[in-house]
Amino acid sequence: MSMMGELTFFLGLQVKQLKDGTFISQTKYTRDLMKKFGMEEQQSDITFVVGVCARFQYAPKESHMTAAKRILRYLKGCQEVGLWYPKEGGFKLIGYSDSDYVGCRVDRKSTSGTCQMLGNRLVFWFSKKQNSIATSSAEVEYIAAGSCCAQVLWMSLQLRDYEIEEKEIPIMCDNTKYISTDKQLADIFTKPLCESRFEELKNELGLIELS
Repeated sequence: MSMMGELTFFLGLQVKQLKDGTFISQTKYTRDLMKKFGMEEQQSDITFVVGVCARFQYAPKESHMTAAKRILRYLKGCQEVGLWYPKEGGFKLIGYSDSDYVGCRVDRKSTSGTCQMLGNRLVFWFSKKQNSIATSSAEVEYIAAGSCCAQVLWMSLQLRDYEIEEKEIPIMCDNTKYISTDKQLADIFTKPLCESRFEELKNELGLIELS
């Protein structure tokens, strides 16, 4: 193994290591994408909207092309956005689970969305349409929470390798007793949001533009 110096680029990700943390972005990939589609003159999270568009790959319509172009225009305006991982902060693992009951108008299936935070650092997230049609909103929430729980258990095992023992790991589901809707970080992975709410959740997840 040869020493190549400080890590700056890995698997399409640009890595900038600073004194108070690490910034990870896909600026080069986004710029190449803009160039491919002729938008170079002019990242937040687009997991949910990309997932929705991908459902119609087999028979796309003009409306889907319009939605895809809107995603590209969004990327065009935030090419310098990336994930910030500060050095300071604890290692408390917290899971967030959310769902959008019968959110798909085509087949009436729901969407599960989860993310996990290690302290104030986003370490995992996903958005996925559920495999079956749920008969109640409670069933949808249970399915989403189950996916979140499986990921949290796996991550807790990995943390043990670094001698970080997590005895109690909270999973935040939509319930006013445990977490109010306005504090639910997984909202961004399950449904369309207004601009102010979207920007608020981006900041909470550590998606910033490094000045």
